[in-house]
Amino acid sequence: MIRGKKVMLSNDLAELYQVEVRTLVQAIKRNVDRFPDDFMFQLNKKEYDNLKSQIVISSWGGARSRPYAFTEQGVAMLSGVLRSKRAVRVNIAIMRAFVKLRELLESDEELNRKFTAVIRRLAMHEKYFKVVFDELKKLAARPMPSRRPIGFTADDAP
Repeated sequence: MIRGKKVMLSNDLAELYQVEVRTLVQAIKRNVDRFPDDFMFQLNKKEYDNLKSQIVISSWGGARSRPYAFTEQGVAMLSGVLRSKRAVRVNIAIMRAFVKLRELLESDEELNRKFTAVIRRLAMHEKYFKVVFDELKKLAARPMPSRRPIGFTADDAP
């Protein structure tokens, strides 16, 4: 998640498509009109520094430029830019993964909504449960009345 969007980074996509990152970026730059800001964006310095600290890129090796982030639509657009058979297969797999992720998030959201509704209902009825439990505690705290034992005892003999 970057900028509140589910994305895949150019480095990861290049690895999946089995092309060099620079080859992927060149193909994108030749077709930049196919990638509006909601399809693809380049990470800013702060995002890139945060990413580097998370994946521990060494200061002397690795990428020198900030990667690009692709939304679901941007990944779909890549199939039109990268025309190899591998690109098509990878694109299909990625799109299926995005759909599965969306389904999981939606089902989780629905589960969260249901759970919140149950909690709300319990909170509304909490005062009634409190009254019932308070009365039960009072009943349990009362001393039992003394009664004469039932049945015959040795003392009852004539």
